[in-house]
Amino acid sequence: MMKWIPVALALLLSACSSTPQKTYYQLPALGTPAQVSGGSTSRQLWLEHVSVADYLAQSGVVYQTNDVQYVIAQNNLWASPLDQQLQQTLVTNLSSAMPGWVVSSQPMSSEQDVLNVNVSGFHGRFDGKAIIRGEWVLNHQGNLIKRPFNLELKQGEDGYDALVRALAQGWQQEAQDIAAQASRF
Repeated sequence: MMKWIPVALALLLSACSSTPQKTYYQLPALGTPAQVSGGSTSRQLWLEHVSVADYLAQSGVVYQTNDVQYVIAQNNLWASPLDQQLQQTLVTNLSSAMPGWVVSSQPMSSEQDVLNVNVSGFHGRFDGKAIIRGEWVLNHQGNLIKRPFNLELKQGEDGYDALVRALAQGWQQEAQDIAAQASRF
C-alpha cells in the first residue's frame, strides 16, 4: 500500500496543474488618420519598410532582465508579427500627425518621399521602463535624412498590458518626431 502513495500524489499533482494560458497582444494605433484626398497638392510618404532586430522578430514579447540578459516570453505573444504591427500603426500615427499628406505602406508615385525604419529595441526593462530604439531614413527627392531614436518611457504599472501600452505610446511619440522632421522638407 505504501508504494502507491507517491504515485497517487504525483498523479494528483499532475491533474491539478494546467498549461499556462497564452495571451496575445496587438499594438493600438493611438492616432486617428486624417482623411486626405489624393489630389496633386497632397504630399506623399511611402513607408517602405519597418524592420526589427532578430531577437524582436520572435512571437514573444521581449523583456530585459538585467544589463545583459533578455527573455522572450513563451505565453505573452504578439498577435501578429511585430514588424507588421509597427508598420501598420506607424502609417496610422503618421497619417494623424501629417495632415495634408497621404501616408501609405504601398508605393504611390515617383514624387513620393520614402521612409524606412530599423527598430533595434522594442521591449520592457527590469527597471520598469519601455525601451524603443533604432533609426529611420527618409529619402526626400534624392536627399537622405537619417536620424536615430532612443526612447525610455516609464510604465504606469507592472505587467505585460502596461508594457504594451507604454510601447504603443512611445511608438506614437516617435511617429510625431518623424512627422515633424519630414514636414520640414
